[in-house]
Amino acid sequence: MCAGAKAATSGRRFRPSVWGGALALIVAAGCVQLGNWQHSKFDRKQTAQDLLDSRGTDAPLKLGASLVDAETLRFRPVVVRGQFETDRQFLVDNRVHREQAGYHVITPLRIEGSDMRVLVNRGWIPASARHADLPEVTTPAGPLELGGIAVVPGSRFFTLGTEAAGSGWQPVWQNLDLTRFAGQAPYPVQPVILQLAASSPVGFVREWPRPDQRAERHLSYAWQWYGFAASALLIWFALGWRRA
Repeated sequence: MCAGAKAATSGRRFRPSVWGGALALIVAAGCVQLGNWQHSKFDRKQTAQDLLDSRGTDAPLKLGASLVDAETLRFRPVVVRGQFETDRQFLVDNRVHREQAGYHVITPLRIEGSDMRVLVNRGWIPASARHADLPEVTTPAGPLELGGIAVVPGSRFFTLGTEAAGSGWQPVWQNLDLTRFAGQAPYPVQPVILQLAASSPVGFVREWPRPDQRAERHLSYAWQWYGFAASALLIWFALGWRRA
């Protein structure tokens, strides 16, 4: 039996609502855009992880006095000689390790034989019971040779409230904002962060997260949004079959 005969026998005809169809298309288009957004976040994380995997085994590059190209050094192993300076050392707040709140310790290193500095992320330390009481940070003096991975920090941040204001140096920051640091520092700063190697004795907890951490979650969200888009069109199609 043909489709037209079946429709006549069942007493239903396909008479879709034009306004309903327009609404279904708008909803579906919005869901597809949200799905694409989540999929792009998955792609960015996966691309970053692939780059780290490919560059992480390269021979270390020496970081010197000349300003480097950040993208060229992204995720590359680097070594640098210099001396820590604590006058502009700061803590990055709201860093969680194994469900415990704490900070990342960021210490400037003056590169040997120059005025150039590079910020070194020395790892995670726990917060005090009273958040207003800052933990003590031990920083070695004298020349050091450090190794690690060159990381290009982000430039867009989620900020809880406003940063503390004042004329003096702020010891706690909400984000690792390299642009802000370079704007306040009276010396040149390399455009990368040295993420200290786990083998270095001058750091703290260094279980660095993978760039693709929770990437599967974004992919799952993307398919959910695509499913919502398909559902909107299917509902409109189903409601279009009306009694003759």
